[in-house]
Amino acid sequence: MKFQMYKDANGHYRWRLTATNGKIIANSGEGYVNRGDCIAGMTLAMSTTSKTPWYDLTK
Repeated sequence: MKFQMYKDANGHYRWRLTATNGKIIANSGEGYVNRGDCIAGMTLAMSTTSKTPWYDLTK
């Protein structure tokens, strides 16, 4: 897997996480005007671990 930062059609910074097969499995969900803000959001996503709790909202 790898994180990628890119600019969208509006010139905003975004990040995405791609699997080894090239499929996008996560993204920033919003465009950032500032590159540093995008990096901060991407870094936050990178810092999650298997110890990060998850919740089943289907029940």
